[in-house]
Amino acid sequence: MSQRRRVARAAFSATAATACLALATPAWASSTIGLKSAHHGKKAGYFTQQCDDERFANLPDDHDGWHFVLPGKNSGSFETLTLTFSDGTNDVTVNIPDGTDAYPDSFYSTGGKDPRQIHAYLFTPAGWKLVDGSATISGTGDDFNVSHTCKGTVPKPTPTPTPTPSVSESPEPSESPSASESPEPSESPSASESPSTSESPTPSDSASPTTSPSGGTGGGSDLPLTGVAVTGMALTGVALIGGGVALMTLRRRRDRITFTG
Repeated sequence: MSQRRRVARAAFSATAATACLALATPAWASSTIGLKSAHHGKKAGYFTQQCDDERFANLPDDHDGWHFVLPGKNSGSFETLTLTFSDGTNDVTVNIPDGTDAYPDSFYSTGGKDPRQIHAYLFTPAGWKLVDGSATISGTGDDFNVSHTCKGTVPKPTPTPTPTPSVSESPEPSESPSASESPEPSESPSASESPSTSESPTPSDSASPTTSPSGGTGGGSDLPLTGVAVTGMALTGVALIGGGVALMTLRRRRDRITFTG
């Protein structure tokens, strides 16, 4: 009887050990796989577009939605995902799950009796390129791949306002006081104020009566040729000459009267 009990105990122990090993097998089978090679270096627009996916309901217009899937019955579930994107200038590494970065992500299970976490979603700025990726899974597999995406709209670059000030700020051409303020050409008093040319008493003196009474007593030689009152003095001289002529005429008349008498 004791021998049967020993055999029963040994059988129970073996069964328990086998069960423990079976339960521990998934943990031992964790492995790392890579992204499908055909999906390297591709943008969201390359893949099948399925924007009606309910997981993309909150996807912003300027973001791309990515759905990654883990195929194969023995692959188990996603544990972690590490993805590398290019934003056009630099490479950006995104981890799933990671609630501390600016890229929303999540895992989703298949549900049912034997749920497996084989779906992964990620939102990135529109236009990013998927460079590479790796995943840690609870089972074994060859690779994981992109199931479908929802391409966002890349925002157009806004024009920089720097050129506009350089064009509008043109005070030097617009401020042309030097051209409009032309007091020097407009101030032409030197040309309009030509008293030296308009005051031409010297030419009029050449036609003065000093030349006509050439047979006089020579009183015309006393006329000054310089000064500003030349005209007045000329008239005075003419008057004196006329007076002298009148006196000589009267004298001759008197002489004639005396001679004949």
